Amino acid sequence: MRCLITSARPYDRAFLDAANHGRHELVYTDSALNIRTAAMAQGFPAICPFVDDTLDAEVLRIVAKHGTRLLVLRSTGFNHVHLATARELGITVMRVREYSPYAIAEFALALMLTLNRQLHRAYNRVREGNFLLDGLLGFDMHGKTVGLVGTGKIGTALARILHGMGCNLLGYDAQPSSACQELGVRYTTLEELLGQSHIVSLHLPLFPETQHLIDSERLAQMRPGAMLINTSRGGLIDTKALIDALKGRHVGAVGLDVYEEEADIYFRDHCDDIVCDDTFERLLTFPNVIVTGHQAFFTREAMETIAETTIKNLTDYCEGRGNENLVDAI
Repeated sequence: MRCLITSARPYDRAFLDAANHGRHELVYTDSALNIRTAAMAQGFPAICPFVDDTLDAEVLRIVAKHGTRLLVLRSTGFNHVHLATARELGITVMRVREYSPYAIAEFALALMLTLNRQLHRAYNRVREGNFLLDGLLGFDMHGKTVGLVGTGKIGTALARILHGMGCNLLGYDAQPSSACQELGVRYTTLEELLGQSHIVSLHLPLFPETQHLIDSERLAQMRPGAMLINTSRGGLIDTKALIDALKGRHVGAVGLDVYEEEADIYFRDHCDDIVCDDTFERLLTFPNVIVTGHQAFFTREAMETIAETTIKNLTDYCEGRGNENLVDAI
């Protein structure tokens, strides 16, 4: 099957080609799919987009007109796809249902430890010859309360790690995990979780009902000085409200691997450019904030699984088979 791989980086090509074994004709472009570039889909029955591609109703109508009938997402999340329009146009949407929950969970822990022990600041100090410890005081993770907002596979993987570190664990999820409960995770309301947790880590998909779940009201409910970690989707947090909470010194530290307006910023080199997003630039001025470029998923194991699943989705579609990765099957 002929498939256009959009927003493709060299590592995407390496892993997808290794998984493909020549079964499908894969054509790569580093351009993101959006209203300006949608015409490039002409002649491709399948498109393989990434999370920073725009797949709204207008774009879907254009690619459908050009013959696209399949979207194979290189992601678990599908909030960037207008599903109602896809169904209307007869476009099948498949995703990578899961890859490596450990990759995300371990990265969330890395953000926690870096912010807690000020590793980013210590690294820069030592390179400048400054070995003073002033301002680098952290706390023991052992015995601290961590709130997991979302306890699916990623939240459960993180719960196992934090349980091993001796943390007290609170959970918030509409569907409690038996594996988490066996680890001693106590499920509670979001309000109680925010009020009691020294660290809050978000592990939810982005849906209309979770958009800005963490807003000014929820930020005010957080324990004073608590840490907030987001390795899920940027839209879970109202960034402007977060900045106000940081300015008011109510939130103690923030680790963000995602940003709600990241589509025009992430997965690109802006070294010789100006990022024209004042809210994002303001985030970067806080010494107690770490922002990374949506890299939590980026491990060899995760990339191999993403590539293999993507090729499987293409093959199953070509051979008339459905599978668990059909978005409509959710």
